[in-house]
Amino acid sequence: MKRKTFIKLGSSAYLASLMPFSCIGPTPSKRKMGLQLYTVRDAMERDVTGTLKALKAMGYTNFESYGYDVTSQTYYGMSPEAFKQLLTDLELTTNSGHYGFADHMWSSKEVLLAYTDACIEGASRLGDEYIVWPIVREADRNLDGFKKLAEQLSIIGERTAAAGMGFAYHNFGYEFEQYEEFMPYEYIIQQTDPAHVQLEVDFYWVSRAGVFTPKEIIELAPGRYPLWHIKDMDKVTQDYTELGNGSIDYTTLMPDPERAGLKHHYIEQGGNFVKDSMSSVAQSAAYFQKELKHFF
Repeated sequence: MKRKTFIKLGSSAYLASLMPFSCIGPTPSKRKMGLQLYTVRDAMERDVTGTLKALKAMGYTNFESYGYDVTSQTYYGMSPEAFKQLLTDLELTTNSGHYGFADHMWSSKEVLLAYTDACIEGASRLGDEYIVWPIVREADRNLDGFKKLAEQLSIIGERTAAAGMGFAYHNFGYEFEQYEEFMPYEYIIQQTDPAHVQLEVDFYWVSRAGVFTPKEIIELAPGRYPLWHIKDMDKVTQDYTELGNGSIDYTTLMPDPERAGLKHHYIEQGGNFVKDSMSSVAQSAAYFQKELKHFF
């Protein structure tokens, strides 16, 4: 499908009409400022409680987790219940988490579902709404890999929906490369059921790929973007950088949260810190609260 044709389709009410009520709304009147905890992974490894307290002081009150260990059934070395209690004691919350689905790209349906069930159990015990497929391994970034990805996403999405939980796919930049048969990102949208497979949009990678703007990407599937990653891009190197330091002007490029179906947004910076991760997230928090908070 040609890009213009697909944007026209995405702009219609068709895709939004397929979304169940639970995926579109109701939209919170005031969304909490969130952070993907992978950003401060070094600090979390040293001191979970101290890190969370420091983040709260910066204004972060909602988080997206990473690194759940399905074998030990732990988040950051704690049981889901213990981690949830810590968050509750600090008046903090989580709503979603990134899980190791990339390791199951070629797993059988039986094995994939067993892993999915383990993730659902952990997330349910933590009280999250969503589990997320965060990345595709480099070896699988090809035509056959993306076809398989769509199949696996559908299997996971059906399972999570049956469990009363949401499931989303997080993009990088490789999904926007054009193959002879399709563009992977468009293919994922077309080949998966919007009632089962949602999208966590990473605006840094959308902007770096340069095919769509943040506003245009939402028009591919309005109502299907409940989770957002907000981060900036270095003006010279195109690496990650603190919000306000880079080339992504969210004051003019920010999409409409309601049209997107947004529920939770997370600031993120994978690296390239000016000083260290905690200093960088403090800087991004200050910029967000001054320049971007009113969008949400």
